[in-house]
Amino acid sequence: GSIPSEIGNLTNLTHLYLSSNELTGEIPPEIGNLTNLMDLSLGYNQLTGDIPSEIGYLTNLTGLYLYNNQLTGEIPPEIGNLTNLNHLNLGENQLTGEIPLEIGNLTDLMDLNLSSNQLTGEIPLEIGNLNNLGTLLLNDNHLTGSIPPEIGNLYMLDELNLSNNQLTGEIPSEMGNDASMLHWMNLSSNELTGEIPPEIGNLYYLDDLNLSNNQLTGSIPSEIGNLTNLT
Repeated sequence: GSIPSEIGNLTNLTHLYLSSNELTGEIPPEIGNLTNLMDLSLGYNQLTGDIPSEIGYLTNLTGLYLYNNQLTGEIPPEIGNLTNLNHLNLGENQLTGEIPLEIGNLTDLMDLNLSSNQLTGEIPLEIGNLNNLGTLLLNDNHLTGSIPPEIGNLYMLDELNLSNNQLTGEIPSEMGNDASMLHWMNLSSNELTGEIPPEIGNLYYLDDLNLSNNQLTGSIPSEIGNLTNLT
């Protein structure tokens, strides 16, 4: 069955876990009344419809998990109001439109998963504001444009997956920032061109690198030999 709208009356709730059920229907907009919520987990259901913009009222949220549903429509820009978020997982839905610029407001975010949707447009430069980000998963969408060099500013980033999009242009040299904590980088199955930047050799912690199925040219830089942790 569906999530009843009356759930919006439970204004003292701090944690709501309804994941891994067979819930259907839309997320009721009344969920925006639960302003004390710190965790909202609705993943692994069969929910449909848009993400209600009223979610932007839940400014105490530290975790928002809507993954593995059948949600459609655009990511509401009001999500940028959730400045206490540490974890945002909207992966494996049918979301469309562009990644909202307001996502750059979520500077406490440690995990961002928008993978396996139908998102279009460019990766917003504002993602470079997310200095605490450890995981960035944008794979399996229809993203276009170039990889913003600002991603190279994300020193805490451990896992980066931009694979299976339509990204073009060169791999920015900034991706090889020698302060990076990156362990896992997958840029495969895009339309990237140009040479592999030698700065990749600065990613000392890297143990998994996938640049396959692109249109890269030139020689493989000898600096890749510095990546002694590659497996």
